[in-house]
Amino acid sequence: MEPGLAPPPMEQPRGRPGDKRPSRPQPRERQEQERMLRPARRQVEAGPPPINREITISEGITVKELCEKLDVKAALVMKKLMDRSIFATINQTLDSKLATEVAREFGASTATVSYETEAMQAVEEAEVTKDLQKRAPVVTIMGHVDHGKTSLLDAIRVANVAAREAGGITQHIGAYQVEMSGKKIVFIDTPGHEAFTRMRARGAKVTDIVVLVVAADDGVMPQTLEAIDHARAAKVPIIVAINKIDKVDAQPERIKQQLADRGLLAEDWGGDVVMVPVSARTQQGLPLLLEMILLVAELQDLKANPQRPAMGTVIEAQLDRGRGPVATVLVRNGTLSVGDFFICGAVFGKVRAMQNDRGAQIRKAEPSTPVEVLGLDSMPEAGDDFQVVTDTAKAKQIVGFRDQKAKEKSLSKSSRLTLEQLHQQMKAGEVKELPIIIKTDVGGSAEVLSESLQKLSNEKVKVRVIHSGVGAINESDVLLASASNAIIIGFNVRPERNAAALADQEKVDVRLHTIIYNLTDEIKLAMTGLLSPVYKEVYRGKAEVRDTFRITKVGNVAGCIVLDGAITRDSEVRLLRDNVVVHTGKIGSLRRFKDDVSEVKSGMECGITLDNYGDVKQGDIIEAFKTERVTNEAA
Repeated sequence: MEPGLAPPPMEQPRGRPGDKRPSRPQPRERQEQERMLRPARRQVEAGPPPINREITISEGITVKELCEKLDVKAALVMKKLMDRSIFATINQTLDSKLATEVAREFGASTATVSYETEAMQAVEEAEVTKDLQKRAPVVTIMGHVDHGKTSLLDAIRVANVAAREAGGITQHIGAYQVEMSGKKIVFIDTPGHEAFTRMRARGAKVTDIVVLVVAADDGVMPQTLEAIDHARAAKVPIIVAINKIDKVDAQPERIKQQLADRGLLAEDWGGDVVMVPVSARTQQGLPLLLEMILLVAELQDLKANPQRPAMGTVIEAQLDRGRGPVATVLVRNGTLSVGDFFICGAVFGKVRAMQNDRGAQIRKAEPSTPVEVLGLDSMPEAGDDFQVVTDTAKAKQIVGFRDQKAKEKSLSKSSRLTLEQLHQQMKAGEVKELPIIIKTDVGGSAEVLSESLQKLSNEKVKVRVIHSGVGAINESDVLLASASNAIIIGFNVRPERNAAALADQEKVDVRLHTIIYNLTDEIKLAMTGLLSPVYKEVYRGKAEVRDTFRITKVGNVAGCIVLDGAITRDSEVRLLRDNVVVHTGKIGSLRRFKDDVSEVKSGMECGITLDNYGDVKQGDIIEAFKTERVTNEAA
């Protein structure tokens, strides 16, 4: 290097003024960011910004969906969540309360709706008026117990429904479709007994017309008034069917007077309520009743769109061992097809098969059609909304969110402390509790039995249902009952073999019933310490059906082997299929080879026919018992 020359500019990039230009904006950028954040800080100190818009959020909304509704970047929403020590991803679901609080910080108020409602709104907005077509009216039959609701429906659809009901009273909801003059009418038969209030309320929720059945020889009763209240709450027209007018002591005019006192004035008395005198036994007045139903439906102008995805209501749900969870669904709008994916409360599924009210397989169900749906992942709750979905990923996410919430709720309810407190209270001689475990054949019955038994509580004894479920009584039920000193109540179900043995071993009290009257009466007596039933059931024996034969002029004969005890000719019998009672009746004939016998003992084979019942299948159990009258000690 020559002397006098400057050294090479090693540090020049950092020292030259021209090279400092890129770094000069840095302080300005920082100042700009601080200036932008200052109003936000002031707002935090002063409170959230004023509300300038409203957004609709559905349950289980994700961070991404909330950002889209608020029209803000995801990073800003995630920062707000981080400020609350919640580290969420963009696809994470948020609780409705949390989503509302976050939206409020962006100046938005929220209206929370269910996922089904939001999906329905989107479909309705895209719906064209010309797509709407007339649909069949959904008619709910209501009234007091034993006033002839099922018999009236039976006469209309000419199918014996009442004979299959225990004690002649309806204990489940049935939905049936009938046709008159080329027009269809869907009937929902709701139980009339006071214990089934919630079932009747559910029936009124999905209905277009209520047919109030009042017996002409009995008059307006408490459940009649309750049915009127349900119909008024649902804002649906009422048609009164004054039944049993063929009886000698029938007084139709007296019924009209009683109803007029309750605000239902007959048309021929100058009012607006259609009242039709009918007789289910002689079928008098039935055509006129159907005409009136169609006329009232015509005035309502009921329409639906068969082109849209189906939506409906679960009327009943039950667990079938062969078919899995089965739901009876009333399609309210749209067309339900085999292969559709659907969401139903906390249950996701795909329609694998459908059966109509007559038991026939169908591929499509149009509006106002009751169907049995197979393909559910688990048991839905009766009364849940049923919605066909196109976005299956979102639907599964919603179902997962609901399932998690339900689990959290059940865990918060059932803690070990509750059982400890129960024993402490019983030892201390304070309010005594009667813990009960309920198992039924269908979900609706479990729900209403739980409610009705808890209502029996008084100031001395409190009835507490610690568990209710669907299906046969199993070992876990017996163990729970043993741990909590509970009584197990089986309604139309039986205990599994191992469960029955365990119950004997653990000395657990298992009560089996098919009629709700007897059940509630027995619990009342148990509470007052007066339990002494008028009739006692004595077990005789049971036989397993190994094969079935069809014999001319005799019908279906069950080839059986007696497993224990003895089967006698005069026994009453229950037919059990997967531990669920499917028929109770009497033995038609009992044979050993070709000879009629009066008794067949354990280990022997025999042929059995049942009176007025032929649907016996291989693997069924025939349980023989005798009902004996015992002295009522309390009397």
